[in-house]
Amino acid sequence: MSILDEFAKKAKTLKKTIVLPEGMDVRVASAADKILKSGIASLIVLATPDEWKKSCADAGVQPAANGDCKLEVIDWCNSPLLDEFANLYAEDRAKKGKNISVDDAKKQMHNRLYFGNMLVKTERAAGLVAGSIASTGDMLKAAFQVVGTAPGISKASSTFIMELKTPSPAGDNVLLFADCAVNPCPTAEELAGTALATVTTYKNLIGGQARVAFLSFSSKGSASHDLVTKVQEAVKITLQKAKEMGISEDVAVFDGEMQLDAALVDKVAKAKCKESKVAGRANVLIFPDLQAGNIGYKLVERLAGATAIGPFIQGAAKPVNDLSRGCSADDIASTVTVTCCM
Repeated sequence: MSILDEFAKKAKTLKKTIVLPEGMDVRVASAADKILKSGIASLIVLATPDEWKKSCADAGVQPAANGDCKLEVIDWCNSPLLDEFANLYAEDRAKKGKNISVDDAKKQMHNRLYFGNMLVKTERAAGLVAGSIASTGDMLKAAFQVVGTAPGISKASSTFIMELKTPSPAGDNVLLFADCAVNPCPTAEELAGTALATVTTYKNLIGGQARVAFLSFSSKGSASHDLVTKVQEAVKITLQKAKEMGISEDVAVFDGEMQLDAALVDKVAKAKCKESKVAGRANVLIFPDLQAGNIGYKLVERLAGATAIGPFIQGAAKPVNDLSRGCSADDIASTVTVTCCM
Protein backbone atom coordinates (compact mmCIF):
# COMPACT_ATOMS: atom_id res chain seq x y z
CA MET A 1 0.00 0.00 0.00
CA SER A 2 1.41 3.39 -0.99
CA ILE A 3 1.63 6.22 1.53
CA LEU A 4 -1.17 8.07 -0.33
CA ASP A 5 -3.39 4.99 0.01
CA GLU A 6 -2.65 4.99 3.73
CA PHE A 7 -3.54 8.68 3.96
CA ALA A 8 -6.81 8.05 2.09
CA LYS A 9 -7.71 5.24 4.47
CA LYS A 10 -7.01 7.50 7.44
CA ALA A 11 -8.85 10.50 5.94
CA LYS A 12 -12.02 8.45 5.51
CA THR A 13 -12.11 7.79 9.25
CA LEU A 14 -11.44 11.41 10.23
CA LYS A 15 -14.47 12.87 8.42
CA LYS A 16 -12.95 16.33 7.95
CA THR A 17 -14.31 19.28 5.97
CA ILE A 18 -11.94 21.04 3.56
CA VAL A 19 -12.43 24.38 1.78
CA LEU A 20 -11.77 24.65 -1.96
CA PRO A 21 -11.96 28.40 -2.70
CA GLU A 22 -11.40 28.20 -6.46
CA GLY A 23 -14.76 26.83 -7.53
CA MET A 24 -14.48 28.61 -10.88
CA ASP A 25 -11.78 26.09 -11.90
CA VAL A 26 -12.91 23.03 -13.87
CA ARG A 27 -10.20 20.99 -12.11
CA VAL A 28 -11.75 21.80 -8.73
CA ALA A 29 -15.13 20.50 -9.90
CA SER A 30 -13.54 17.29 -11.16
CA ALA A 31 -11.51 16.88 -7.93
CA ALA A 32 -14.60 17.51 -5.80
CA ASP A 33 -16.40 14.72 -7.62
CA LYS A 34 -13.49 12.32 -6.97
CA ILE A 35 -13.17 13.30 -3.30
CA LEU A 36 -16.88 12.92 -2.54
CA LYS A 37 -17.25 9.64 -4.42
CA SER A 38 -14.19 8.25 -2.59
CA GLY A 39 -15.54 9.30 0.80
CA ILE A 40 -12.36 11.25 1.60
CA ALA A 41 -13.87 14.45 3.04
CA SER A 42 -16.77 16.86 3.09
CA LEU A 43 -16.18 19.97 1.00
CA ILE A 44 -17.02 23.65 1.05
CA VAL A 45 -16.55 25.14 -2.42
CA LEU A 46 -16.52 28.91 -2.94
CA ALA A 47 -18.22 29.82 -6.20
CA THR A 48 -21.09 31.84 -7.57
CA PRO A 49 -23.98 29.74 -8.90
CA ASP A 50 -22.92 30.51 -12.48
CA GLU A 51 -19.25 29.68 -11.79
CA TRP A 52 -20.07 26.31 -10.25
CA LYS A 53 -22.57 25.42 -12.96
CA LYS A 54 -19.98 26.14 -15.65
CA SER A 55 -17.12 24.33 -13.86
CA CYS A 56 -19.24 21.21 -13.42
CA ALA A 57 -20.51 21.33 -17.00
CA ASP A 58 -16.99 21.74 -18.40
CA ALA A 59 -15.75 18.85 -16.22
CA GLY A 60 -18.71 16.66 -17.13
CA VAL A 61 -19.51 15.94 -13.49
CA GLN A 62 -22.14 16.77 -10.92
CA PRO A 63 -20.48 16.50 -7.48
CA ALA A 64 -22.93 15.56 -4.73
CA ALA A 65 -23.02 14.48 -1.10
CA ASN A 66 -22.07 10.87 -0.51
CA GLY A 67 -22.94 9.37 2.87
CA ASP A 68 -21.08 11.33 5.56
CA CYS A 69 -19.30 13.42 2.92
CA LYS A 70 -21.28 16.63 2.39
CA LEU A 71 -20.96 19.33 -0.25
CA GLU A 72 -21.70 23.00 0.38
CA VAL A 73 -21.25 25.60 -2.34
CA ILE A 74 -21.04 29.14 -0.93
CA ASP A 75 -21.45 32.32 -2.93
CA TRP A 76 -19.05 34.04 -0.55
CA CYS A 77 -19.72 37.65 -1.56
CA ASN A 78 -23.40 37.18 -0.70
CA SER A 79 -22.93 34.98 2.34
CA PRO A 80 -24.62 35.81 5.67
CA LEU A 81 -21.20 35.11 7.22
CA LEU A 82 -19.67 38.14 5.53
CA ASP A 83 -20.34 40.65 8.35
CA GLU A 84 -19.17 38.23 11.06
CA PHE A 85 -15.94 37.52 9.17
CA ALA A 86 -15.29 41.21 8.43
CA ASN A 87 -15.66 42.16 12.10
CA LEU A 88 -13.40 39.32 13.22
CA TYR A 89 -10.77 40.19 10.61
CA ALA A 90 -10.80 43.88 11.64
CA GLU A 91 -10.39 42.87 15.31
CA ASP A 92 -7.49 40.55 14.51
CA ARG A 93 -5.69 43.18 12.44
CA ALA A 94 -6.16 45.74 15.22
CA LYS A 95 -4.50 43.35 17.70
CA LYS A 96 -1.47 43.38 15.41
CA GLY A 97 -1.41 47.19 15.30
CA LYS A 98 -2.93 47.42 11.82
CA ASN A 99 -6.23 49.23 12.22
CA ILE A 100 -8.67 48.94 9.32
CA SER A 101 -12.34 49.86 9.03
CA VAL A 102 -15.02 47.20 9.00
CA ASP A 103 -15.92 48.33 5.47
CA ASP A 104 -12.35 47.71 4.32
CA ALA A 105 -12.34 44.38 6.13
CA LYS A 106 -15.54 43.45 4.32
CA LYS A 107 -13.89 44.29 1.00
CA GLN A 108 -11.01 41.99 1.97
CA MET A 109 -13.50 39.20 2.69
CA HIS A 110 -14.68 39.53 -0.92
CA ASN A 111 -11.37 37.85 -1.75
CA ARG A 112 -12.20 34.15 -1.78
CA LEU A 113 -8.84 33.17 -0.23
CA TYR A 114 -9.50 35.37 2.80
CA PHE A 115 -13.09 34.21 3.17
CA GLY A 116 -11.98 30.60 2.81
CA ASN A 117 -9.29 30.96 5.45
CA MET A 118 -11.85 32.53 7.78
CA LEU A 119 -13.96 29.38 7.44
CA VAL A 120 -10.91 27.49 8.73
CA LYS A 121 -10.13 29.99 11.48
CA THR A 122 -13.69 29.78 12.82
CA GLU A 123 -13.53 25.96 12.65
CA ARG A 124 -16.30 25.61 10.10
CA ALA A 125 -13.67 23.65 8.16
CA ALA A 126 -10.52 21.77 9.16
CA GLY A 127 -8.29 23.00 6.33
CA LEU A 128 -8.02 24.71 2.96
CA VAL A 129 -6.51 23.78 -0.40
CA ALA A 130 -6.03 26.35 -3.18
CA GLY A 131 -3.49 27.62 -5.68
CA SER A 132 -4.62 26.10 -8.95
CA ILE A 133 -5.28 29.71 -9.96
CA ALA A 134 -3.97 31.87 -7.08
CA SER A 135 -0.23 32.46 -6.64
CA THR A 136 1.74 30.96 -3.76
CA GLY A 137 2.41 34.47 -2.46
CA ASP A 138 -1.29 35.30 -2.34
CA MET A 139 -2.01 31.94 -0.70
CA LEU A 140 0.57 32.45 2.06
CA LYS A 141 -0.43 36.07 2.70
CA ALA A 142 -4.10 35.17 3.17
CA ALA A 143 -3.33 32.14 5.34
CA PHE A 144 -0.95 33.91 7.71
CA GLN A 145 -3.04 37.08 8.00
CA VAL A 146 -6.23 35.15 8.80
CA VAL A 147 -5.30 31.80 10.33
CA GLY A 148 -2.01 32.99 11.83
CA THR A 149 1.09 31.05 12.81
CA ALA A 150 1.48 27.99 15.01
CA PRO A 151 3.21 28.36 18.42
CA GLY A 152 6.99 28.75 18.14
CA ILE A 153 6.87 29.49 14.40
CA SER A 154 7.80 32.85 12.88
CA LYS A 155 7.71 32.08 9.16
CA ALA A 156 6.14 29.70 6.66
CA SER A 157 8.04 26.67 5.42
CA SER A 158 7.23 23.54 3.47
CA THR A 159 7.89 19.83 3.51
CA PHE A 160 7.99 17.11 0.89
CA ILE A 161 6.92 13.58 1.72
CA MET A 162 9.52 11.39 0.02
CA GLU A 163 8.29 7.84 -0.51
CA LEU A 164 11.45 5.89 -1.25
CA LYS A 165 11.75 3.21 -3.91
CA THR A 166 14.34 1.47 -1.72
CA PRO A 167 14.26 1.88 2.07
CA SER A 168 16.89 4.07 3.70
CA PRO A 169 19.83 2.31 5.42
CA ALA A 170 17.85 2.58 8.68
CA GLY A 171 14.84 0.91 7.05
CA ASP A 172 12.55 3.93 6.57
CA ASN A 173 10.28 3.91 3.53
CA VAL A 174 9.23 7.53 3.99
CA LEU A 175 11.36 10.59 4.80
CA LEU A 176 10.36 14.24 5.19
CA PHE A 177 12.50 16.89 3.46
CA ALA A 178 12.23 20.55 4.55
CA ASP A 179 12.28 23.30 3.38
CA CYS A 180 12.39 22.63 -0.35
CA ALA A 181 9.89 25.14 -1.72
CA VAL A 182 9.24 28.30 0.30
CA ASN A 183 11.99 30.09 2.23
CA PRO A 184 15.14 30.84 0.16
CA CYS A 185 17.61 31.97 2.83
CA PRO A 186 16.35 31.06 6.31
CA THR A 187 17.97 32.48 9.41
CA ALA A 188 18.96 30.19 12.27
CA GLU A 189 15.69 31.09 14.00
CA GLU A 190 13.71 30.28 10.86
CA LEU A 191 15.52 26.96 10.40
CA ALA A 192 14.55 26.08 13.96
CA GLY A 193 10.93 26.95 13.18
CA THR A 194 11.06 24.75 10.09
CA ALA A 195 12.36 21.83 12.15
CA LEU A 196 9.65 22.21 14.80
CA ALA A 197 6.91 22.55 12.17
CA THR A 198 8.18 19.45 10.38
CA VAL A 199 8.03 17.47 13.62
CA THR A 200 4.34 18.33 13.86
CA THR A 201 3.85 17.26 10.24
CA TYR A 202 5.69 13.99 10.87
CA LYS A 203 3.65 13.27 13.98
CA ASN A 204 0.34 13.89 12.22
CA LEU A 205 1.12 12.16 8.94
CA ILE A 206 3.61 9.40 9.66
CA GLY A 207 3.58 8.83 13.41
CA GLY A 208 6.35 7.56 15.64
CA GLN A 209 9.55 9.34 16.64
CA ALA A 210 10.85 12.06 14.31
CA ARG A 211 14.65 11.88 14.10
CA VAL A 212 15.63 15.29 12.80
CA ALA A 213 19.01 15.94 11.16
CA PHE A 214 20.16 19.49 10.40
CA LEU A 215 22.21 19.10 7.24
CA SER A 216 25.43 20.88 6.33
CA PHE A 217 28.73 20.27 4.54
CA SER A 218 30.21 19.89 8.05
CA SER A 219 29.69 17.22 10.70
CA LYS A 220 30.08 18.36 14.30
CA GLY A 221 32.59 21.10 13.58
CA SER A 222 34.61 19.32 10.90
CA ALA A 223 34.51 22.57 8.90
CA SER A 224 34.42 26.22 9.92
CA HIS A 225 32.27 28.71 8.00
CA ASP A 226 29.44 31.17 8.58
CA LEU A 227 27.05 28.75 6.85
CA VAL A 228 28.01 26.04 9.32
CA THR A 229 27.65 28.41 12.26
CA LYS A 230 24.10 29.22 11.18
CA VAL A 231 23.11 25.55 11.26
CA GLN A 232 24.81 25.03 14.62
CA GLU A 233 22.88 27.98 16.03
CA ALA A 234 19.63 26.61 14.58
CA VAL A 235 20.17 23.35 16.45
CA LYS A 236 20.69 25.20 19.74
CA ILE A 237 17.54 27.27 19.23
CA THR A 238 15.52 24.18 18.30
CA LEU A 239 16.63 22.24 21.38
CA GLN A 240 15.71 25.16 23.64
CA LYS A 241 12.31 25.69 21.99
CA ALA A 242 11.54 21.97 22.03
CA LYS A 243 12.22 21.95 25.77
CA GLU A 244 9.98 24.99 26.31
CA MET A 245 7.22 23.39 24.23
CA GLY A 246 7.45 20.12 26.13
CA ILE A 247 8.45 18.02 23.12
CA SER A 248 9.72 14.74 24.57
CA GLU A 249 12.29 12.44 22.97
CA ASP A 250 9.48 9.98 22.29
CA VAL A 251 8.12 12.56 19.86
CA ALA A 252 11.35 13.93 18.38
CA VAL A 253 15.13 14.06 18.70
CA PHE A 254 17.27 16.69 17.00
CA ASP A 255 20.94 16.86 16.06
CA GLY A 256 23.38 18.61 13.77
CA GLU A 257 25.15 19.97 12.04
CA MET A 258 25.89 16.85 10.00
CA GLN A 259 26.59 15.78 6.45
CA LEU A 260 23.99 13.78 4.58
CA ASP A 261 25.90 10.48 4.77
CA ALA A 262 26.31 10.89 8.53
CA ALA A 263 22.58 11.51 8.83
CA LEU A 264 21.56 8.37 6.95
CA VAL A 265 24.35 5.78 7.09
CA ASP A 266 25.14 4.12 10.42
CA LYS A 267 28.76 3.28 9.55
CA VAL A 268 29.49 6.90 8.66
CA ALA A 269 27.55 8.14 11.67
CA LYS A 270 29.72 6.08 14.03
CA ALA A 271 32.82 7.67 12.56
CA LYS A 272 31.56 11.26 12.47
CA CYS A 273 28.82 11.61 15.13
CA LYS A 274 29.43 8.85 17.68
CA GLU A 275 27.12 10.11 20.44
CA SER A 276 24.21 11.17 18.21
CA LYS A 277 20.67 9.88 18.69
CA VAL A 278 19.86 10.96 15.13
CA ALA A 279 22.90 10.24 12.96
CA GLY A 280 22.65 7.10 10.86
CA ARG A 281 18.87 6.86 11.25
CA ALA A 282 17.41 10.28 10.42
CA ASN A 283 13.90 10.31 8.98
CA VAL A 284 13.51 14.11 8.79
CA LEU A 285 16.11 16.13 6.87
CA ILE A 286 16.35 19.89 7.43
CA PHE A 287 18.21 21.53 4.57
CA PRO A 288 20.24 24.70 5.28
CA ASP A 289 18.60 26.71 2.49
CA LEU A 290 16.17 26.46 -0.39
CA GLN A 291 18.84 25.78 -3.02
CA ALA A 292 20.08 22.70 -1.18
CA GLY A 293 16.55 21.50 -0.38
CA ASN A 294 15.17 21.91 -3.88
CA ILE A 295 18.20 20.24 -5.48
CA GLY A 296 18.18 17.47 -2.87
CA TYR A 297 14.58 16.36 -3.27
CA LYS A 298 14.83 16.41 -7.06
CA LEU A 299 18.00 14.30 -7.03
CA VAL A 300 16.30 11.67 -4.87
CA GLU A 301 13.19 11.80 -7.04
CA ARG A 302 14.91 11.66 -10.43
CA LEU A 303 17.91 9.42 -9.76
CA ALA A 304 16.67 7.18 -6.93
CA GLY A 305 13.11 6.82 -8.21
CA ALA A 306 11.47 8.20 -5.05
CA THR A 307 7.96 9.64 -5.19
CA ALA A 308 7.91 13.28 -4.05
CA ILE A 309 4.52 14.23 -2.60
CA GLY A 310 3.96 17.90 -1.90
CA PRO A 311 5.14 20.42 -1.03
CA PHE A 312 2.91 20.98 1.97
CA ILE A 313 2.82 24.31 3.76
CA GLN A 314 3.93 24.38 7.39
CA GLY A 315 3.79 26.99 10.10
CA ALA A 316 0.15 28.05 9.88
CA ALA A 317 -2.04 27.45 12.92
CA LYS A 318 -4.38 25.33 10.75
CA PRO A 319 -3.70 23.15 7.68
CA VAL A 320 -3.60 25.34 4.57
CA ASN A 321 -1.97 23.91 1.45
CA ASP A 322 -0.89 25.35 -1.86
CA LEU A 323 -1.26 23.79 -5.30
CA SER A 324 0.84 24.18 -8.40
CA ARG A 325 -0.98 26.21 -11.04
CA GLY A 326 -0.25 23.32 -13.40
CA CYS A 327 -1.91 20.79 -11.10
CA SER A 328 -4.39 18.14 -12.20
CA ALA A 329 -7.68 17.20 -10.59
CA ASP A 330 -5.91 14.14 -9.15
CA ASP A 331 -3.27 16.42 -7.61
CA ILE A 332 -6.00 18.47 -5.93
CA ALA A 333 -7.67 15.33 -4.60
CA SER A 334 -4.36 14.02 -3.25
CA THR A 335 -3.59 17.34 -1.55
CA VAL A 336 -7.03 17.38 0.07
CA THR A 337 -6.41 13.83 1.30
CA VAL A 338 -3.11 14.77 2.97
CA THR A 339 -4.58 18.00 4.35
CA CYS A 340 -7.24 15.97 6.17
CA CYS A 341 -4.48 14.03 7.93
CA MET A 342 -2.49 17.12 8.91
